[in-house]
Amino acid sequence: MFIKDKTFYKTFFRLCSILIVQNVIVLMTNLADNIMIGGYSETALSGVAAVNQIQFVFQQIIMSAGDALVAIGSQYWGQKRTSPIKQLTKGALFTGLSAGILLFLLATFIPSQMLSLFTSSKDIIVQGTEYLHLIKYTYILFAASNLLLASLRSVESVKIAFLASSEAFVVNCIINFLLINGNLGAPRLGVTGAAIGTLTARAVELITVVIYLCFKDRKLSFKKQDFIHTDFSLIKDYTKTAIFFIIVGAMFGASTALQTVILGHMNDSAIAANSVATALFQILKVASVGAASAASVMIGKAIGNGDGKLIKQYTKTLQVIFLMIGLATSLLLFVLRTPILSLYDLSEQTKQMANGFLLILCITCVGTAYEMPVLTGIVRGGGDSKFVFWNDLISIWGIVLPISFLAAFVFHWPPVAVLFCLNSDQIFKCAAAVIKVNHYRWIKKLTR
Repeated sequence: MFIKDKTFYKTFFRLCSILIVQNVIVLMTNLADNIMIGGYSETALSGVAAVNQIQFVFQQIIMSAGDALVAIGSQYWGQKRTSPIKQLTKGALFTGLSAGILLFLLATFIPSQMLSLFTSSKDIIVQGTEYLHLIKYTYILFAASNLLLASLRSVESVKIAFLASSEAFVVNCIINFLLINGNLGAPRLGVTGAAIGTLTARAVELITVVIYLCFKDRKLSFKKQDFIHTDFSLIKDYTKTAIFFIIVGAMFGASTALQTVILGHMNDSAIAANSVATALFQILKVASVGAASAASVMIGKAIGNGDGKLIKQYTKTLQVIFLMIGLATSLLLFVLRTPILSLYDLSEQTKQMANGFLLILCITCVGTAYEMPVLTGIVRGGGDSKFVFWNDLISIWGIVLPISFLAAFVFHWPPVAVLFCLNSDQIFKCAAAVIKVNHYRWIKKLTR
């Protein structure tokens, strides 16, 4: 039985639309870097793409830490209890900032070794190291701002994320325009200019979020004593829940980075082609990401309220919405691929390869739009993070990556065929998602 209450659709699409736009703006920042750097040099684009793979793994860890906070916090929000959410936020910040500091240290002391995982080209490593020299400072800023935004998302406050991301996007684009190619009399700094733009944008984003929490927010209302007093039982609750979220996020980020490792060791053109295709796909994928985030908040809130019938109605209705999003994403990706590729100054071989990559993603994105929000939005948001962990461990690390390595380095298949192998799990994971979500054994109460 599907939901007929208009309030459900109004709440879901309000949360979803704001989160989609916010995520689009975040990814548009990366796309702006890609397009502007792509116009500067294909080698520079490949160097930035290699660094972005490192950053992507880190971002998945931070976003997973935030998702864990939302999963528990939204249940407390369903009970109208906000004090525990503030304590859980402290646990999330400690986790995220620790990860940011660790990555900063690795990028400081072994940058070339990190980049050599993705390519053997010395020119690409040189460009990537130059970019990483400044971009490493964004890791701590990104962790803080995104985990604070997750605390707000758990109480359905999402507009500030849109505002902060919009400001960051504008700042990044202006600085990129001035410093990458040296426009309007500014110095021509290439990848260093792109790094300065991203670093400044992240700082602006964090400042905006902190100002909102201190002076505008009325739901969480952080006070000085919230930071002085620590409830270690709630910190323990967060850690217990977050560990599987973070492991899954790290595994997903690492598996995505390994795509670049595999493709990058096939030929240099594959790195640039994959960067272009992935940048466009990630922008359109945000519809699924936004839907998953909105579903997680609403499912968590319903579990907090203890309304089992409503949870089942939510689940059936959301599955249909996810499929519709997948079909729309596939069509839009197919239509946009040619005009977007025309913006890049790439060799004909690289453009043809990128076009082939995008056609593969047009097929697999339908599965992504269903299985990803079902598993990470409903199932994991409902409290069952272990299932998502085991599902990803088996499908990605037990099936997809071994087959892809064989396809690339033993059977010597073309890059397009290898990319299909790398994304095949987005199709067969749908079967596990259908069975799991419709048996409702994922509903777990996480509050005290």
